[in-house]
Order: sequence, then structure tokens, then C-alpha cells
Amino acid sequence: MQPMTGAPIFARIAGTGSYLPERIVTNDDLAKTIDTSDEWIAARTGIRQRHVAAEGECTSDLALEAAKRALDAAGMSADEIELIIVGTTTPDVIFPSTATIVQSKLGVAGCPAFDVNAACSGFIYALTVADKFIRSGSVRNALVIGAETLTRMLDWTDRTTAVLFGDGAGAVVLKADSETGILSTHMHADGSKGDLLHNPVGVSKGFLPGEDRAGVVVKMAGNEVFKHAVKALDSVVEEALEANGIDRSEIDWLIPHQANLRIIEATAKRLHMPMDHVVVTVDKHGNTSSGSVPLALDEAVRSGRVARGQLLLLEAFGGGFTWGSALLRY
Repeated sequence: MQPMTGAPIFARIAGTGSYLPERIVTNDDLAKTIDTSDEWIAARTGIRQRHVAAEGECTSDLALEAAKRALDAAGMSADEIELIIVGTTTPDVIFPSTATIVQSKLGVAGCPAFDVNAACSGFIYALTVADKFIRSGSVRNALVIGAETLTRMLDWTDRTTAVLFGDGAGAVVLKADSETGILSTHMHADGSKGDLLHNPVGVSKGFLPGEDRAGVVVKMAGNEVFKHAVKALDSVVEEALEANGIDRSEIDWLIPHQANLRIIEATAKRLHMPMDHVVVTVDKHGNTSSGSVPLALDEAVRSGRVARGQLLLLEAFGGGFTWGSALLRY
């Protein structure tokens, strides 16, 4: 990778893509096995259904399909890609990285490929890293993916978490551009709050006493997470606007992390932004973690709502805690 010289460089989104597993699990389906109802779930989260990966369907499989669609939308072939970054907290295996597995499935080799784990903020973090590579002139284009199979680590008897998550993947192709693209990105983390949303097992730490794989489940203090998420997203949104000297009224679309409709509405309210300018997919997808933002972006692009030249604000909050935003001219 040799640095490029000349005019200022932006990373512009040249194409978007997404993929959802075929199997759909509705709230009514969940109500058959746990003490819940469609009304209870929808009233508290806005979620009506979620997609669940099939047996043997891995995170890399979802990521691959999203990547192919993004490449097609960008009019590029896989061998033109100079960098691959996958945001995920549910990799196929511990190593190699899911990014290198996707690279292999795309039939290419040579370019750097690696994962970023920032939970639900994974795509924003991955987008930020790719943006820096392009701005520095190190690469001319990059494939950035957010992909998850979070349903593999749910306790399906726990109605506080089982109703929230789904599987899916979204991807973007970034290309160097001298005129428009990502204006700025902003990332933050607070590791002291990690116990409020986490998975307590791992390679080094091992399993919990007396537990096997059944212990690999998401743990969440929902009310506390909600309060921290609203505050953090409010702050990072204002940070993005101030950094670029842009008034909130100039934003065409807010594309938030799809975790909870109430959090999305709270963020929109603070921006004085009508909900018809907010992309909402949480009702159909649930919380797909790092797949959430690129899935919503792709749906908005393919539906014709998001158009070239519009100003988009992307934001996410996840376990860690991590949070971030990206302001870009599409």
C-alpha cells in the first residue's frame, strides 16, 4: 500500500449491501415458549420480528452475501478491494478472523483483512478505521462489513434478552474521492460499565463454575443500558455536528443503531428531527449489533429514501460500553 498524493481525500460510500437469514421468528413465535407477548415486546422495544441464522450458517456466510451485494452496487470486483474490515462480536471461530474467511470466500488474497470487536458499535469503529486508511492515502478503496449471529449466544428462556436480538449483515464499499464522503467519525468507550452488557465467558477467562457452553449467553441490565445509551448518543451526535460546524437542521437522515425504538425516538427528539427522517428497521430486524447500522443504511438506499448528496448521521452504542458516530455526505 503506497500513499497517494494530491488533493484532499475523502472516503465515499460507493455501494451498499445487506443480507438477512431466511428464517423469521416473530414475537408470537416467542410467546409460545416464554412468558411474553407481541404487545409486551413491541411496547417496550418496537420489535415485531427478527431473523435467525440456519444451522451451519456462520457470520462469514452472512457477511459474504452482504459484501457481494455491496460490490455489485459499487460496480467493483472483489480483486479490486485493498482492505477488508469486519465489525463483529460473533466471529466464526476465535481465529482466523472472520474478515480473512470472507476474503477467502470472495476468492481473493493479499490485501489486509481483520476484525474489529466493539459490540454494537463495531461497524462505526470499522468504518472509522477504513476511513483513516483512505484519508492517509494508504488504500484507495475498502470493504467494511458489520455482521453478527447473536442468536447463537442467547438464553431463549430469558425474555429480557431473547426478544431483543437477531442475525444479519450489512456492508459498504468505500472509495477515495476528492470531493465528498465521510466528513468525520467519533469513537468512545467506557470499560468501567462493561458489566452492564456483556458475555461473561471467554478463552482466557474460561467458563463460569459449573457451566459449559450453556453459559455463553448475553447478560444485560436493561434499564441501566438504556439510560447510558441515550446520554452517550446525545453527546456523540452533538460532537459530530460541532466538529463540522453543521446545524442539526442540515441533516437529511439519521441512521441509528437499531436496538430499541425508544432510544431511537429519544435521539431524534434531541435532534429535533421528525421520525420520517429517521431510518427504522428495528421492527423487522431486532438488534443485529454491528450489522444494525449498515443493514438500515442499505435498506434506505435501496428503497430510494437516501439519495446522492444527502447528509447522513450514523450512530451506535454497544457493550463495553462503546459508542460512536459518523457524519457523511452520501
